Amino acid sequence: MPQLETPAIVLSTIRYSETSKILRLATREHGVQSAIAKGALRPRSRFGAALQTLSEGQARLLTKEHRELHILASFDLLRLHVGLAGDLERYASASALAEVMLRFAPADAHPESYDLLRDALSLLEVAPRAELEALGFRVLWQLVSTLGFAPALDACVRDGTPLPPGGGLAFSTREGGALCAACAAGHGATQLPADARADLDILMDAEAVLPRLDRRHAESHRRLLARYIRYHLGEGAELPALDFWLRRPWIAA
Repeated sequence: MPQLETPAIVLSTIRYSETSKILRLATREHGVQSAIAKGALRPRSRFGAALQTLSEGQARLLTKEHRELHILASFDLLRLHVGLAGDLERYASASALAEVMLRFAPADAHPESYDLLRDALSLLEVAPRAELEALGFRVLWQLVSTLGFAPALDACVRDGTPLPPGGGLAFSTREGGALCAACAAGHGATQLPADARADLDILMDAEAVLPRLDRRHAESHRRLLARYIRYHLGEGAELPALDFWLRRPWIAA
């Protein structure tokens, strides 16, 4: 049976039997793959505690042509990301990232999205609490963009008219970004005030210092991003991790 070895991140796990579970893996060279880990739930499993959601390691898969479910022969753990599990804000952002990757990343090689997910999980694990919410926005926007759905911000998404810097911005989730005044008049758009536009520009720039968002602006950005993901990637799919991230029930508690 052919084998393949690849860096992998566990996106989800499902109990399959008394002793086994099925994993969805983000792999660097082979896209998102499904594999059964036989014996993973046995007390003395060779996998140990490695197969936790968001674990990162080197996977060895036994493959068969035309079969979608492979056999996980081994998983050499590199990082467990325990810092994510102990903080709901960190874990919610990481889970939303994993869900977007699981549902919408291609089954073919897409190393850009894998590398972004890997780096984002590491950043979320150690980020200062004051930066955590804005960092969650940034890495989700980055993943959406890497998957091919980057919003247009510098020119009208409909007719290409360059948009002047500064000031407010008409943003259409349906159209996929900013609209000029002429196009915005005939299409529904969210009017972003100047400060919200500036924050969005900064969030989209991986090199910029993260903005400090007050509660009102943070909630507005959160709703905008969730709507954008649902419209362009969701296609009616249930996205419980994204819903949890959007609601932030741990704040109310």
